Amino acid sequence: MTAPDEPTEPAEGAPRTEPSPADTPAAGAQPAGRPDATAAPADDLAPHQRAARVHRMARRVPLIAGGIAVAMGALLGLVIAVRAGGLPLGVDEEWSLELADTRSPAADVFALFMNMLGGGIVGVIVVPVGITIVLLVLRRPWAALYFALASAGSGLVVQVLKELYGRPRPEDMMVTSDFGSFPSGHVANAATIAVALGIIVPRVWVWVAGAIYTVLMAISRTYLGVHWLTDTIGGALVGAGVALLLWAALAVPLERERLARLARISERNAALAQAHVTPPSHPRPRR
Repeated sequence: MTAPDEPTEPAEGAPRTEPSPADTPAAGAQPAGRPDATAAPADDLAPHQRAARVHRMARRVPLIAGGIAVAMGALLGLVIAVRAGGLPLGVDEEWSLELADTRSPAADVFALFMNMLGGGIVGVIVVPVGITIVLLVLRRPWAALYFALASAGSGLVVQVLKELYGRPRPEDMMVTSDFGSFPSGHVANAATIAVALGIIVPRVWVWVAGAIYTVLMAISRTYLGVHWLTDTIGGALVGAGVALLLWAALAVPLERERLARLARISERNAALAQAHVTPPSHPRPRR
């Protein structure tokens, strides 16, 4: 007598039945009721898995971090305006004196280049519009909208704070600048670009490059004598904070768009790999 759970062999001479394709589990499929033991990478997620991942996006952290950064930038300006009357702090004067001793023709060229890159028509129009167009070409409309709003929002907050505090600029300026020293618009713009691109393209090298760009912009502004050190700190806080706040508002469509693009890239790579596979050779039948 055979146990109920043991397979039985068909009688000798009886036809063997092969399982149909419908009864055979697909390669990689998991048995019913058994969860997958390995987590799929983002570009291999099924549409319903991608949707679930999008809805799990945590927006509280960037919202809190962005709000704190903007508030700290505004508070720093308020402290300078109330306690120092807009005059430079001790650390501002020390930093300016140190940089004045390092001036050279080569450093002048680099600082003037950063001045052109981060402000004026190039920094305010050409760079943001150019990056927005590139994102549209790459079929990232939500990323393009996010970057454009972050750039415009950062510039607006900077101008409001400049008018509110009206901090005098240093006297020994190497280039002409507009009204208001606090916060630095160049540094705010650089920090916005760094954070926004780091969110759109979440790669370590993007974040590192953005941080280096922001620091170099801050050094160049104080080197040229158009800002105090605390102006650049305030600008970095405002620029990064605005980018984080807008990320919190657009996190869901941005993540949905990013995962969809990864899925398209994965499908394209799989198709290219399949096209280059050499079909297996069939053995010749014996005669």
